[in-house]
Amino acid sequence: MVQIRKLALLREQAFSEMGADCARPVVRAVALIAIANPFAGRFVRDLTDLIEAGAALAERVAPDLVKMLDGPPVSYGKGAIVGTAGELEHGHALLHPKMGKPLRAAIGGGAALIPSAVKIGPPGTPLDLPLGHKDDAWSRGHFDAITVSLGDAPRAEEILVAIALADGGRLLHRIGEGTPR
Repeated sequence: MVQIRKLALLREQAFSEMGADCARPVVRAVALIAIANPFAGRFVRDLTDLIEAGAALAERVAPDLVKMLDGPPVSYGKGAIVGTAGELEHGHALLHPKMGKPLRAAIGGGAALIPSAVKIGPPGTPLDLPLGHKDDAWSRGHFDAITVSLGDAPRAEEILVAIALADGGRLLHRIGEGTPR
């Protein structure tokens, strides 16, 4: 497991849009995890350490994210900001091969791909973390994003990993449902 320097949990609860109240608040929960990048500053062909770390990070934080929601999780997303001494592939190694399995286990399923975003940046770089319905990739009311950042991460030799869950889609969404694909 890679070294964790910092773990921050964010809980956002939304009640209304443009002055119109929704039937119930939608909660989005995000874990931001600043980890050491074991491959910073050098090219390494085998990224297995990061692949395994992605699964371990999801296993560690997903149960906490589920508890932060008011209802069952219906949307999810994942992302990473790689510090400037790393490369995009480091973030993708964390997110794609193995992170999904423990995340899906924590939420009781998830047939759809988990939307993701990876970028390189210095400390405080914002990430527009995409969210999508866990079972229906075409549920347009669940196409969403939450912008996240951590003031002192990622440092040059770190990766900031973000994992998000939500118990609803966009507030008061009015497009897409029932529309032909």
